[in-house]
Amino acid sequence: MIETVDTLPALRARISEWKRAGLRIGLVPTMGNLHAGHFSLVEAVRQRVDRVVASVFVNPTQFGPNEDFARYPRTPEQDARGLEAAGCDLLWLPSVEAMYPLGLHNTVTVRVPGITEILDGAHRPGHFDGVATVVSRLFNQVQPDVAAFGRKDYQQLAVIAHLVADLAFPVELLPVEIARDTDGLALSSRNQYLDADARARAPALGAALRALRESMRAGADVDAATGAAKATLRQAGFEVDYVEVHAPDLSPFVEGQGAAVALAAARLGATRLIDNLEFSLDGSPTAR
Repeated sequence: MIETVDTLPALRARISEWKRAGLRIGLVPTMGNLHAGHFSLVEAVRQRVDRVVASVFVNPTQFGPNEDFARYPRTPEQDARGLEAAGCDLLWLPSVEAMYPLGLHNTVTVRVPGITEILDGAHRPGHFDGVATVVSRLFNQVQPDVAAFGRKDYQQLAVIAHLVADLAFPVELLPVEIARDTDGLALSSRNQYLDADARARAPALGAALRALRESMRAGADVDAATGAAKATLRQAGFEVDYVEVHAPDLSPFVEGQGAAVALAAARLGATRLIDNLEFSLDGSPTAR
């Protein structure tokens, strides 16, 4: 069975041992209830390092008061088996007390300005403060050389890239492509909340973004393309939080730019789904 540690001294002892041996360490931060998308992160970072650490921590500071922290699924034994099969060496399974030793009300909070105030940040106030805070702690705890994050959480990845650049964390970020089901739905732990009818309708989110891309390539402006995507999603039964087009760095999109990213968040019942699509307006491969 995969080695599992739940105290900071035990984690640091193992990390120190690996560092003394000159081994490169990779980190895959997760909130657990793992699926194929998470395991693809492990497999991707495994190619670049000697040892892989995955953290499983449902982080209370990134949930709002009306969000699903209490019911977020926790499956540590199943997660451990999946991580071992994917090639992970160590599971870091901290408690809230281990992650926030001075208590949630006394914790130092890390805030990335600007980029956290749009898109999901506008709909989930404080969410990205929680993300930046817990990722900073994980970087300090694990001291990874490489950390893998999925492109599905596009804004989160941008926030973490800003964090790493500004605070000079010596960590290489490894963005990993979105893992999708056979019908195109982006994999997410929240997909299991969907009943059969909602699951059948859920792929419309990604389809709306692909239609938006083709509309803009055909000459539609941003307002027309996003308006049509929102209307399509509402007809499919979604409650739309946003559908927006930005430059790849999430600055405002300017008509005539060659590259863009379309991002959407919408709800089916109580389940909130997100997706994004990077594209170029001339059909050329999207620059990474």
